[in-house]
Amino acid sequence: MAFVPGEVVAPGDPRILLEGQWGHEPGLAITVNSGSRLSFGFSGTGVQLLFDTDGLTVAPQLWVSVDQAEPTLHLIEQPVLELTVPDGRHTVDLVVKDVNEFVNRWNPPFACAVIFAGLVLDATTRLRLGAQPGGPRFEFYGDSITQGVRALSADPESAGADGAKSFAYLTARAFGATAYQVGFGRQGVLRTGNGEVPAGTDSFGWNFAGSRALRIAAPDLVVLNLGVNDETLTADQYAGYLRTVRAAYPGSTIVALSPFSGKFAGEIAAGVKAVEDPAVHYVPTDGWITEADCTDGLHPSVSGHAKIADQLVPVLQRLTGLSPR
Repeated sequence: MAFVPGEVVAPGDPRILLEGQWGHEPGLAITVNSGSRLSFGFSGTGVQLLFDTDGLTVAPQLWVSVDQAEPTLHLIEQPVLELTVPDGRHTVDLVVKDVNEFVNRWNPPFACAVIFAGLVLDATTRLRLGAQPGGPRFEFYGDSITQGVRALSADPESAGADGAKSFAYLTARAFGATAYQVGFGRQGVLRTGNGEVPAGTDSFGWNFAGSRALRIAAPDLVVLNLGVNDETLTADQYAGYLRTVRAAYPGSTIVALSPFSGKFAGEIAAGVKAVEDPAVHYVPTDGWITEADCTDGLHPSVSGHAKIADQLVPVLQRLTGLSPR
């Protein structure tokens, strides 16, 4: 049956649930972060998802699942992604598998980003208002590991990456949390990331250049996993980073993980101690994974990320009092 266009739905419509680090411009919702999510429900037979792909040189990769079926991979190379299903009630879940780290994804116009422009419903299709998330709110800040780079294989490009396999994504799902998963390859606390991304101290609080990260509510928990990419890092410098996060979120629990390789673990532990804040916790990750749990000796594999999440979930439960699902 041919698609007959009906209602056009803007990205900011309350019937569309955006989760993660999305910036907003007129008629657009934009994310440069793997692990960001989009979901909606409808009654009918078809819907078109609209994307702005002008100027993109590398296609972002998305997982799309209809009615909780096994996700299918889509490279967003064209402005329209059409979904056709049997008549009935349906749900659509989209997860950003990867936004490539090696091309500009910070300074508009982007070379890679998910730029969502809304929906077009089939003439007989109606969008439904779904339930709003009721779980805790988590935020994760990290580098390529948090992004999910090389989780699937040692391929450094998007084919080897999957934000939905990252320990951050898995941990948030374990708690049924609304999650902001912010990972930038090569980034450190002080070191700039790939793709024109600033250092962790400078990118915090921003979706991308010119777009502040606004929150409707402060997170219950912030997890930090930066440091392995820094060439030098002192306790004072890490403490300064912690104070930046604390200034943004005065009431949140903050957890600073040591890098899984152990690099700068002492400096990070000392930085946590220096801020003298009982709601800022240092969590050593010694022994959580080994090189055998990585695809290239550094980046965790799918099973490596699962091992990290299995270790992290009970730690966060103890520190926050929150219970996994």
